[in-house]
Amino acid sequence: MSLWTGIASNGNNIKNVLQNITGLKKFNRIMHIIIIEDEKPSARRLQRMLKVLNMDVQTLLHSVEESLEWFQNNTHPDLIFLDIQLSDGLSFEIFESIEIKSAVIFTTAYDEYALQAFKLNSIDYLLKPIDDDELKVAVEKYQERVPQQQAVTLDFNDIKKLLVNPLDRDYKKRFSVKVGQHLKLINIDDIECFYSENKGTYLYTAEGRNYLLDTTLEHLEQELEPQTFFRINRKFFVNVNAIKDMLNYTNSRLQIKLHAYNEQDVIVARERVKDFKAWLE
Repeated sequence: MSLWTGIASNGNNIKNVLQNITGLKKFNRIMHIIIIEDEKPSARRLQRMLKVLNMDVQTLLHSVEESLEWFQNNTHPDLIFLDIQLSDGLSFEIFESIEIKSAVIFTTAYDEYALQAFKLNSIDYLLKPIDDDELKVAVEKYQERVPQQQAVTLDFNDIKKLLVNPLDRDYKKRFSVKVGQHLKLINIDDIECFYSENKGTYLYTAEGRNYLLDTTLEHLEQELEPQTFFRINRKFFVNVNAIKDMLNYTNSRLQIKLHAYNEQDVIVARERVKDFKAWLE
């Protein structure tokens, strides 16, 4: 797997942390490096900092559009210093139609949620205040991988989703369901659970009614607010506000009692119990 590392920009510490790299092993050849950064003063500042480290940057790009044109007409560099959020979109859009042949060091600052998302996906990401030792280790790992010339294989759509804080996402507020020849709107707060049965997906309301949906649980996973709904097993999402009681169940599982739904046992799968308890807190 290729290494992706990230460092935070727009901070006074970047000069100090970059200077800490000087003790690392040197490259045996001149590297081809570019900077993709929409703030031109920040790009020039990083260019000067890299020059102190004997890393000469000749190319500064400032937008998705400009970068796409450059990649289509130039040899890919050894290393890209990449700002994630550019003026005309996410920088990942550059690579959705272009195969990456370069190592990447992120030069942006995201919050703790994004940091955890990157770590979970085996991507090194350093958040400011940057730890000197962690930065040194990340750069050494990058340098060790240079001779291998490994191509980056990454699902940018997944990464873009990870970079969106759950508090900022626009989740479903209501669902439309068919009732005879009519359409009925059901507010998300009135739904106790979603479940699959006989190849169909249903919602169940606090009034004790169920309605067939034209969707799947997998699709709902992207639409439901994760602080309110939890997927307890392959067949059920439950609303935290609909939980009436919880009981220990066989094989280290939990049984959930909802206020209205009682058509079948609602069981938290054993492998989901730990995450479910953490979610409740």
